[in-house]
Amino acid sequence: MAAVAASLAACGSSSKGGGSGASGSVAQRGTYKIGQPYKIDGVTYTPQETFTLSETGTASWYGPGFHGKSTANGERYDQADRTAAHRTLQMPAIVRVTNLENGRSTVVRVNDRGPFARSRVIDLSRTAAEEIDMVGKGTARVRIDQLQAESLAVKDVALSGGGPAEQQQAVAQLASGKRAAPVPTPAPPPAPVPVEAPPPPVMQASYEPPPAAPAQTVYATPPRNAVPFGAPRSASGDVPPTIASLSATTATATPSSQLSGFFVQVGAFSTHENAEKQRGAVRSYGNPEISQVSANGRDVYRVRLGPYTTQDAAGIVADRLKRSGYGDARVVAE
Repeated sequence: MAAVAASLAACGSSSKGGGSGASGSVAQRGTYKIGQPYKIDGVTYTPQETFTLSETGTASWYGPGFHGKSTANGERYDQADRTAAHRTLQMPAIVRVTNLENGRSTVVRVNDRGPFARSRVIDLSRTAAEEIDMVGKGTARVRIDQLQAESLAVKDVALSGGGPAEQQQAVAQLASGKRAAPVPTPAPPPAPVPVEAPPPPVMQASYEPPPAAPAQTVYATPPRNAVPFGAPRSASGDVPPTIASLSATTATATPSSQLSGFFVQVGAFSTHENAEKQRGAVRSYGNPEISQVSANGRDVYRVRLGPYTTQDAAGIVADRLKRSGYGDARVVAE
């Protein structure tokens, strides 16, 4: 417990690795957030409250490009704090992250969403990544173990409006014995299964064959606009276009410039060659496309990912790009 408190000692204020926009000594209010299901690149993530998570996978860490910006629960990211982003855990939550390649571990407070690239399971702040010696390599195979008592403690503090500093203090008090370990609320018993009523008696009825269908005219040559046997019909009874009539539109996917929704733009370039380089660099974050537009009489090549159905979904992807060094990533709507 003492090690947990020491590991989280920097979570309340910035101490190094600063920059403009960092939290500094400004007190932050706390919030407790679980969140609604959301979809990124076709994958649906369902946040849920849990206190016994155990997970193994690949960890990455935040780039300095996101330092000082807002996290998913409204705090300001500080790369000197021991924090992390997780795709479904409630915020805040306390987890121990162990580097399975060298045995080193750190304890972090989850306050953000992500990561969403290459099947990674957690994003660590720079300080946390340094503690398990994964900064140089960029990623590491890790095990995540949630700390139940600590997660319950920071939940109580956040529900009362206590920010990062108060949450860190609660963990320290828990470690020193000055704070009683919270007791998890037992889950409610399952609802009783209603007894099904006996089925109603089956009524017997005499069968009367339907009247014979009227004779239909048979054409030696199908009339114009006749429908081939077995052709599918829409709900209104109309016959959809034939495969031949659709061939011109199904041969290629609709370019993003003709779609509507929310996009993440990661750059605008004067040459197609530079746009293609950027497209290749961000391919792991989704399915980027290049669209050509005119601005002030000049051709501009935009690199964008999307479309996304909601601005929040696009914003999460934009944040991931910013943390990885793509500071120009922004959400645009069409």
